[in-house]
Amino acid sequence: MDNERARGGAGDRLFLGLDLSTQSLQGILIDESLTVLGDCSIHFDTDLPAFGTTGGVHRHEDGVTVTSPAPMWVAALDLLLERMKAERWPLERIVAVSGSGQQHGSVWLNAAAESALAGLDAERTLGEQLAGIFSRADSPIWMDTSTARQCAAREAALGGPQAVADVTGSRAYERFTGNQIARVAQEQPDVYGATERIALVSSFGASVLAGAVAPIDWSDGSGMNLLDLRTRTWWTAALDCTASDLARRLGEPVAPHTVVGRLHRYYRQRYGFAGDCAVIAFSGDNPNSLAGLLLRDVGDLAVSLGTSDTVFGSLTEPRPSGEEGHIFVNPVDPTAYMAMIVRQNGSLTREAVRDASAAGSWERFEEHLRATPPGNGGRLGFYYRAPEITPPVRTPGIRRFDAQDAPVESFAPAADVRAVVENQFLTMRVHGTRVGLAPRRIFVTGGASRNRAVVQVLADVFGVPVSSGEVTGSAALGAAYRAAHGRQCADAGRFVAFKDTVGSRGGGTVTVEPDPAATAAYNRLLDRFAALEARAVFRASR
Repeated sequence: MDNERARGGAGDRLFLGLDLSTQSLQGILIDESLTVLGDCSIHFDTDLPAFGTTGGVHRHEDGVTVTSPAPMWVAALDLLLERMKAERWPLERIVAVSGSGQQHGSVWLNAAAESALAGLDAERTLGEQLAGIFSRADSPIWMDTSTARQCAAREAALGGPQAVADVTGSRAYERFTGNQIARVAQEQPDVYGATERIALVSSFGASVLAGAVAPIDWSDGSGMNLLDLRTRTWWTAALDCTASDLARRLGEPVAPHTVVGRLHRYYRQRYGFAGDCAVIAFSGDNPNSLAGLLLRDVGDLAVSLGTSDTVFGSLTEPRPSGEEGHIFVNPVDPTAYMAMIVRQNGSLTREAVRDASAAGSWERFEEHLRATPPGNGGRLGFYYRAPEITPPVRTPGIRRFDAQDAPVESFAPAADVRAVVENQFLTMRVHGTRVGLAPRRIFVTGGASRNRAVVQVLADVFGVPVSSGEVTGSAALGAAYRAAHGRQCADAGRFVAFKDTVGSRGGGTVTVEPDPAATAAYNRLLDRFAALEARAVFRASR
């Protein structure tokens, strides 16, 4: 941290955002102008090797169960705060903290949790004091796909996938928390019986800071298959088909800008935090990324081109699909929504085509893109190196079609490069439209966002300008913005629009404009692409 810069405005109030992701715990500190003053991270595998994780997780022998040790997250918070103190972060000026947690993970707390959280002693570490608060220490996370049987039962009990999506925002997904709870209740009834409260990863983080079990916020709660999107309350029918006495174990959900408590005295005494520091409800990593990328208005979309490709943005009215995508309560506007489409075949699939058709060179990959026309002469390819989320594909494989829709074994290298990029963005457009995403501008992040030719195809497919810029840790940054926003709402005694907190910030640094002729070519191709995709993929079945 640039300590002199941080202390330059001694009267400025500061805000802390935390992101408890799959592999690390990150903290970002901002001032009242929303300038980033500090960034610090703990990496679970390397900084906390005693927990024996790989990529922050434990993969079980059945091949579908994936968990993380909840005590590791507690130890990481102690270590992160120790580093901040050692680096002389001005913790005494932090007036609000909020956070992000990997979505769909659950933390199982026993009857000792409340008293242990309330009685934290600054002479001892968090890890020492909270080791005994878990009814199960291994937390199912978003990578766990062990609940197919519970998902099928949920959809059967509630009227089918579309009926579940109409209320909760998503069909029954294996990684969603309600289905994880159902599995534990059925297969480990002793564990469920010993569980006093069930938290999400996000609300657990807030609980440790506030010294009391914190409520689940509406936005992260939308990723459970349990919350009624429109009433912002638990759906009784969904609770009933999950487990007994579940409403009590979950507690009442709250708006994302809610102050869920004051920072426990432990943090003031041990680390020097301000006495009046507010803890704002934590939320999920995807909602926090929406806040961090400053997608304030309907029509603002983010496309993240990483290991998984993700597209998300704000909506005024939800359009849930029983086949694909997710609708969540918006994390910065409690009357609005956000929609999200996730594709597992992202950067690794692009890299595989780069290696096979561009000699492993991104420069040649770009040359191939520039040398081929938009629409690829009618050639379309569908590339699934791994099972896919959107569209749901169980059986990996590559399927290519010529301009007459006849299957072919291969394309020329340049056509293969263009086909994989066009496939990924046309899929985003087709499936995003089905859940209500209609962009007027796009902000692109992730490793492939640095590839100008790839970004040009994105702009052309959607027909809107695309901005890019370096955003490090958008979830932690979004949590810091939400801390500032939640504190502003609390100080005003009413909800304050998020745009009044963040002003005109955001928008990216480089804009790629769409080529109207290219966009017209993709518009003509869209219906044919959707029909071929439906023919090419093997739909998920239960």
